[in-house]
Amino acid sequence: MRDIEERRRGEPEKERRLRQKEITRRRRSRNKEYTFVSWFFAAIFVSLIGYLIYYNSVKSEDFINSPYNTRQDTFSDRVIRGKIMSSDGEVLAQTNVYEDGTEERYYPYSNIFAHVIGYDSNGKSGLESEANFSLLSSHQFFLDQMKNEFLDRKNMGDTVISTLNAHLQVVAYNALGDRRGAVVVMEPDTGKVLAEVSKPDFDPNTLAQNWEYLINDANDSSLLNRVTNGAYPPGSTFKVVTALDYFRKKGTFEGYSYNCEGSISLDDYTLHCYKGAVHGQEDFYSSFASSCNCAFADIGLDLGGGSLRETAENLLFNKSLPLDTYKTSIFSLEKKSADTLVMQTAIGQGNTLVSPMHMALITSAIANGGVLVKPYLIDQVVNSSGDSVKKNGTTVYKRLMSDNEANLLGKLMQQVVTSGTASALNGRGYTAAGKTGSAEFDENGSSHSWFIGYSNVDDPDIVVAVIVENGGSGSESAVPLAAQIFDAYYFDL
Repeated sequence: MRDIEERRRGEPEKERRLRQKEITRRRRSRNKEYTFVSWFFAAIFVSLIGYLIYYNSVKSEDFINSPYNTRQDTFSDRVIRGKIMSSDGEVLAQTNVYEDGTEERYYPYSNIFAHVIGYDSNGKSGLESEANFSLLSSHQFFLDQMKNEFLDRKNMGDTVISTLNAHLQVVAYNALGDRRGAVVVMEPDTGKVLAEVSKPDFDPNTLAQNWEYLINDANDSSLLNRVTNGAYPPGSTFKVVTALDYFRKKGTFEGYSYNCEGSISLDDYTLHCYKGAVHGQEDFYSSFASSCNCAFADIGLDLGGGSLRETAENLLFNKSLPLDTYKTSIFSLEKKSADTLVMQTAIGQGNTLVSPMHMALITSAIANGGVLVKPYLIDQVVNSSGDSVKKNGTTVYKRLMSDNEANLLGKLMQQVVTSGTASALNGRGYTAAGKTGSAEFDENGSSHSWFIGYSNVDDPDIVVAVIVENGGSGSESAVPLAAQIFDAYYFDL
């Protein structure tokens, strides 16, 4: 060591300075590495803190509110499940607490809201599932919460106020009667769902007792919500899609002419108008109003499978829908599809399947100038004192068609009411536009009865979509049912 020091003292000044610079350079290099590593870990730490803040403030409710998250069940140990209310102040679900402390979920309307409100035993469905987190959260005054915790009492869960109108729901439920089918009513400009009925149904008050029967009920499928998860041939309601495709390809409805003789044949295949009706000479508007199958089969052949598929997918066939639960609508036509299948598909038969809610969404876009607003069922959440916790509002999903296209389709649908197959809706004290449908589902020609439409055509108020299984033509079953709903909206509310 002494030798080294002596050699250093004997070094020339220049070499000593160079050596010192090298030492300094190496130290700085090591310091930069340490600094980089330090900043790297600091960035990771800050990112984690930021994500935790984001998760807790924005995403945590989405994860906690997932129906697959069993953590929610533990909330019931300290919170009494909140109420679900209608927009017009009716209790649709509540928890009764008895003197011995036992709790029972009670549904005052029994079967009437069965599918849309759902159930809270043997799993969860409907709004009971969608709003589970809110129902098991409590925003009571904090002093009351502290008092309840001190006394080992549960806090009252928040109340979910739905968009559903109890009166319209009852009218729709009673109008459908003992027939199978589905009804949905919504506001096209806000997305609020006002009524949602599916039959066959069940009583959520006795679900646990009847569970084994219901889950093995293959014939009735009573647990199936036909509004969102039903899959039906759309019948002539699909002609709004064919009409839109025709306009996009031709640029006008003017100039079309067809002489309907009650049937149209191609090769060995013959397609008939409903019950063999002969409509005679028609333009585009009259063929739509009278729901002429022959004319629209002719139109379909002109358009081709590829063109129809493009327009159908623009209207969300084979696509995701802006709903929490739904069955994707199926459209299988292709450019190379056989002409006979193109003819069938153009009139809403073939292999096409759709839900009533999807047809309601297409109708809503037409009524709303081509813009589809996301449908929703929860208007707001309030605490047990009625103070607002969370408020939902209108959200635009996407534009499905231009304003001009929506306006022209609306004019076609108005003629269906004024001079066509839905004329039972004409002259009732309000204006309406719509499209009927008769969707054949077996070889004997049995058909489901369809209607889609909206009221107050200059400034649409509500959209109604109805299907009555095995109900015959649209004018036979679905239109009179829709009329009861429109009447109730304008004259009872």
